[in-house]
Amino acid sequence: MKMLWGKDFELSDTVLEKACSIELLLLDVDGVLTDGCIRLTESGEEIKVFNALDGHGIKMLQASGIDVAIITARNSPAVAHRMEELGVKHFYQGQKDKRVAFSGLLKKLGIKASQAAFVGDDVIDLCVMRQCGLAITVPNGHAVVKQLADWQTSAGGGQGAVRNVCDMLMIAHGTYNDMIEPYLV
Repeated sequence: MKMLWGKDFELSDTVLEKACSIELLLLDVDGVLTDGCIRLTESGEEIKVFNALDGHGIKMLQASGIDVAIITARNSPAVAHRMEELGVKHFYQGQKDKRVAFSGLLKKLGIKASQAAFVGDDVIDLCVMRQCGLAITVPNGHAVVKQLADWQTSAGGGQGAVRNVCDMLMIAHGTYNDMIEPYLV
């Protein structure tokens, strides 16, 4: 079968090599899974908007054998609900120091930091991005984060960025076509 992806996934040899060893994808929420805007109702209830492409990408990535985890500094019932819908088992909220959740998760899963990728958009994410094997950011990320990341998605946070990452990891692992094929019949 012909490989089915576009120029969004032209990867340098270095990024491709790093992506091949990834067993765990870690995601920030605000600015990565969402557009970074914090929407509040008059009563103070927070409203999050998620992208369906990202959600299906997470499901496909998990089905292809790569674990997914969330590490976020904020607490949100909406995020907890969405992660439950997507079957994301590793979910850490209220993490002001994301390194604590990161190191605990590595121990729990029995993997090395080099086998984890992290997608972040702001300086609070750098503490994990600098330790993991593949640091990824989004076009709407902070300038310092973009400078230090190994790879940047073509889609913005909350606009398919996570799907870009999921597809890229499946391509690197050689599972992309297998995951897409059932939709082509």
